[in-house]
Amino acid sequence: MTRTVASYKVLVGMEIHVQLATASKMFTAARNGFGGEPNTQVDPQVLGLPGTLPVMNKKAIEYAIKVGLALGCQIAKKTKWDRKSYYYPDLPKNYQISQYDMPLCYEGTFELGLKDGASKTIRIRRAHLEEDAGKLLHEAPGGYSIDYSIVDLNRAGTPLLEVVTEPDLTSPHEVAAFGQELQKLVQFLGVSEGQMQMGHMRFEPNINVHITDGEGKVHKTAITEIKNLNSFSVLERATAFEIQRQLDQWIQTGDLGVKSTYGWDEPTQSTFLQRIKEDAHDYRYFPDPDLPLVEVGEAWLAELKSQVGELPVARRKRYVEALGLSPIDAATLAGDRLTGELYEQAIAAGGDGRRVATLILSHGRRLANEKNVPLAAIGLKPARLAEVANLVAGGKLAASEPAGLVLHRLLEHDAPAEQIANELGLIQVSDTSSIDAAIDAMIAANPKPLQDYKAGKQSALGALVGMVMKNAKGLNAKVVQERLKEKLGG
Repeated sequence: MTRTVASYKVLVGMEIHVQLATASKMFTAARNGFGGEPNTQVDPQVLGLPGTLPVMNKKAIEYAIKVGLALGCQIAKKTKWDRKSYYYPDLPKNYQISQYDMPLCYEGTFELGLKDGASKTIRIRRAHLEEDAGKLLHEAPGGYSIDYSIVDLNRAGTPLLEVVTEPDLTSPHEVAAFGQELQKLVQFLGVSEGQMQMGHMRFEPNINVHITDGEGKVHKTAITEIKNLNSFSVLERATAFEIQRQLDQWIQTGDLGVKSTYGWDEPTQSTFLQRIKEDAHDYRYFPDPDLPLVEVGEAWLAELKSQVGELPVARRKRYVEALGLSPIDAATLAGDRLTGELYEQAIAAGGDGRRVATLILSHGRRLANEKNVPLAAIGLKPARLAEVANLVAGGKLAASEPAGLVLHRLLEHDAPAEQIANELGLIQVSDTSSIDAAIDAMIAANPKPLQDYKAGKQSALGALVGMVMKNAKGLNAKVVQERLKEKLGG
């Protein structure tokens, strides 16, 4: 017997694990970082050897608070650490130090931009700190097949921030969009590199569906959690599949399922059951006796708030509304903190906002690619960038190749931009008498293109402008075109 779906509502809450980019691990001075020979970034504390004690990483706590502030969370004045007990081969202590009932950050909100330009409020339930587990490998080094698993503990003990949302996401696209926005946020704050391929972020959507049948009765499927998704594409596809799987299961059998953990199989593009999900009491949480409370004072919190500053969402909005940038350009400049600071400093130095943006996103990015360094690290001085932008805005310098040549020279030799442009012979002539003389000379020597234009062939105008520019170097092309139209119109 199949059942009829009159309508349904999707509810998705997210658990996102973010590895924090501290120099050392969460509770020890062992090196924190991706890669390295297996089991080389460990010490007695990571290995859970007898007699070792954990010591809190203050920088990790600060990074977590910054994310909490950016997500609009309340910051706990006091919080504690708990032991979450479970056995797994890559968890040497047989427990994980985490936070249970007193998370560091709680009750936040985040405004998620939607496709139609509107926004949606996503409630943040909590963001708490814990230590990561190690990693099970199913291939030997060198790619050799093995019929057993091996353990690499380099990741064990890495500071891990778990962000948990309320079930406010209602489509696969929203789920992926939220993940992308959180990635931009942690990268902007400088607390995580946020690289999926390195495991810096792992996504776990918790999905269920409220189905209304033909008689108006609501049937709620059990929540399923899809574990350890590590790309936005997989996150969206896995969420979409699981929604449809739950719908199909109810339609065909009437079964609403049980609270479960699922995995994602990329070759078959489908989810699969891993285990029936544990409840909190199964982990036997209790306060860690080796760690004191964390107390967040007002002075410390105020200092961290000042370091967070204007967030990407607010900055993007300001760039579009106040400075007239396109949404795409605004998002690019606001997404990277250092690039945004270069842009802000150039505007503060008097640069035209739109011209500065164009220079950064065209010539600046090209120069960064040539040098294989981040854009903010190529050495452009904000004041010189502002000078070049104003030369372009004032019609003294062409925005295309000439502006790029001036910026390139400024990386090698610091001098006023107009001086550099003069030395390179790139300053444009906007004097109408000089331009009129060049136009008259061109007209006298080229009657055919002139006749074509007067006969209605608009493409001939470009050819005429090109002839003027070729015969008299350094003229302002825009002024040449305006004067030529006036003369021909007359």
